[in-house]
Amino acid sequence: MTLHQFLLIMRARYRVVVLVVLVALLAALAVSLALPRKYTAQTAVLVDVRSPDPVAGGAALPGLVAPSYMATQVDIIGSDRVAQRVVKMLKLDEDPRTKARWLEATDGRGSLESWLAESLQKGLDVRPARESNVINITYKGSDPDVAATTANTFAQAYLDINLGLKTEPARIYAEWFDEQTKASRAKLEEAQARLSEYQQKAGIVSSDERVDYETAKLGEISSQLTTVQGETTDSQSKRNSRGDTVAEVMQSPLINGLKADVSRLEAKVQEISVRLGANHPERQRAESELAAVKSRLGAETARITASIETTYRVGKDRERELQGAVSAQKARVLELNKQRDELNVYRRDVESAQRAFEAVSQSASQTRLQSLSNQTNVVRLNMATAPVNPSSPKMLTNLLAAAFGGTLLGFACALLLELSNRRVRSAEDLVQMLGLPVLASISADGGTGRLPGSRRLMLGNGGTA
Repeated sequence: MTLHQFLLIMRARYRVVVLVVLVALLAALAVSLALPRKYTAQTAVLVDVRSPDPVAGGAALPGLVAPSYMATQVDIIGSDRVAQRVVKMLKLDEDPRTKARWLEATDGRGSLESWLAESLQKGLDVRPARESNVINITYKGSDPDVAATTANTFAQAYLDINLGLKTEPARIYAEWFDEQTKASRAKLEEAQARLSEYQQKAGIVSSDERVDYETAKLGEISSQLTTVQGETTDSQSKRNSRGDTVAEVMQSPLINGLKADVSRLEAKVQEISVRLGANHPERQRAESELAAVKSRLGAETARITASIETTYRVGKDRERELQGAVSAQKARVLELNKQRDELNVYRRDVESAQRAFEAVSQSASQTRLQSLSNQTNVVRLNMATAPVNPSSPKMLTNLLAAAFGGTLLGFACALLLELSNRRVRSAEDLVQMLGLPVLASISADGGTGRLPGSRRLMLGNGGTA
């Protein structure tokens, strides 16, 4: 079928098309007038995903996480938890008529709150704004004031649930951290008690100063022992030497003077012996003096030798005494070191318990602050107001749709009627129906054989139609 044929059919059957369009318009008008009016109220909230938590100090969400975070918030707004909170805030479950409708619809099965929440969710539409952090909350209802109130209540319920989702885990963690704080405090007190008990038992006031003092004392005694050992060794070497070769003997002024007197008296005796003879009284007197000086020299040498022996014996006794003192001081220092090591173990236990207690206390304080927080990263942008005009049914839109659909349906009806009772309306129809070529055509003005719907009469194969 060509466009010319289609237009001829539509012109011939335009009454059918017009009738169908009128029927569609009347039907759309009737349906639009019969449908209950719906009013749509809208509010908006802003989700700030870039601001860190002032209590926890967390960083802002990265750009890749923000879309999923926004989708999560949309799901939260449309969740049963928020809808049930709206039911509680609006006190819908306390209305006797609502309970009666619930009993009639469900025969008492299920929960009234869940049934009301599900009915509220049917009129709720939550959509995030494109390329922004704004979420639009729309509610459609039969009453404009109820629609606005419900939309605002959904927004407030979302704010409360969002705050609850933030503070409820913090509250649970705060309770857990409180228990851990008590346990850490008990461990700290126990460690401090063990440390104090050990200090009292060992009599330790300041272990480091005490160990330093005892160590210094050990060093001083060891130094004295080293000095005494050196003196004893020197005395021993002098003791084993000849008396006249000892340094004290050789360096003694008295002995040196006596030696000079001996040398002088020996020279005098020799001189007298030569001059006066061996039996002269003066020579005998000189020999007596020489013998007295030699005797004094020997006595003085013996005294110095005896003093060296005494010094050696005293040094050995002092050396043994200092060795005993060094051994005792070493044992004392070792004992103090052992006590200090044990004390350090207790101190480390106290320090470890202190650090654990401080860390748990800090976490407990932070989670307690989070549980008491009344601020979220969501703010209300506007309040929903009662709409003046209904959002549905849309009269103009419905009429335009009915006109468009009725036109298409009218065309379809016209074609069906034409195909069920085919008429010749153009030369193309004759060609298609008879399968013969057109030889000539006679204008409708030249005769009375005009066909309905045609302007010319076509002749084919020498005949007249």
